[in-house]
Parts: sequence; structure tokens; C-alpha cells
Amino acid sequence: MKLLPLGFALATAVGAGVANAENPRVVFETTAGDIQLELYADDAPVSVENFLAYVDDGFYDGTIFHRVIPGFVIQGGGFDEEMTRQDTRDPIVNEADNGLKNERGTLSMARTQARDSATSQFFVNLADNPFLDHGERDFGYAVFARVVEGMAVVDEIAAGETARRNGMADVPVEPVRVERARRLSGD
Repeated sequence: MKLLPLGFALATAVGAGVANAENPRVVFETTAGDIQLELYADDAPVSVENFLAYVDDGFYDGTIFHRVIPGFVIQGGGFDEEMTRQDTRDPIVNEADNGLKNERGTLSMARTQARDSATSQFFVNLADNPFLDHGERDFGYAVFARVVEGMAVVDEIAAGETARRNGMADVPVEPVRVERARRLSGD
């Protein structure tokens, strides 16, 4: 398993993770509406570079939000509507120690129990989830972005009925598909 190198030092300035006009932005055009994201390139450079590579390649187009747990998270970036797992790049280094917190509206890299196993999947926190932060459990889950527009769409996705499908729990009965993920102009 090949891990991407950190590449450059993480920012440690006060206000890390605060809105910045220079941060890249991405919009997910979904069947439920648009969700606009601000990515924290200074705080989570490896995660942001990885996420943007998937966006730029059109990887997320046609994927669904395949895991929905009201009051906790919605997760996407790994399966299509047939629940077929998508081929991914190599896993990346876990940046959960970047000081950012798993708070409502933030996005984190999803992973297995292995610390450095995140690839394409991500989740949006529906509530403050401090037990997912670095130092609260094993190594934690790396926050790399936040929703800046469309949190009502996220909440609508979270309100949908779920069931078991293809051996997985919490799968929306009515799939919410990403029609297109793209960088916003100027990024």
C-alpha cells in the first residue's frame, strides 16, 4: 500500500480552518440539490489534494450517498446506484492531527480501522462529533472541508428513509446521486 507523502508542512497559525477566500471550493450537484464546499488546503493539504484529484477526474459523478445516519453523518464517494464499489487511488496519510474538529457541517475522510486507509470516501458531520477527533479515539478522522452552502440539502438527505442493501445498513431507499462534482471558477 503506497501512502502519499505530506508534501509540505501543515499550517499552525491561529484561525486554522477559518473561511478564506483563497481556499478551493467545490460544488456537488446532486439529485437533492447543490452542496458547496470550502476545502482547507493549508490545514489538510494531503486530503485536499486527494479530494480535488477525484473531483477533477470526474470520479464522484454518478456516485451516491450510500450511508445515512440521522444525527450523525451522511457518507458518499465510494459506490454507484447499483452499490458497486468504485476503484480508487492508493490510500493517503491520515491528517486527523491537524487541529480541525468534527463539527456539524464539516467533511472528513472516511476510513477503515487502519489509520492511513482513506481513499475517496468522505462524510459530512450532521452534528458535533468530538469522539471522531484526533486524541479522542485511535487516531481520529481527518477534517478537510466544510459545507458553506447547501446544509439544508445535507439535512434533507439525512431525513430520507434507509434500509439494508447489498449487505450494508443505512442505505437510502431513494438514492441521492452526485450528478456532477466540480471546482468553482477561480480555483
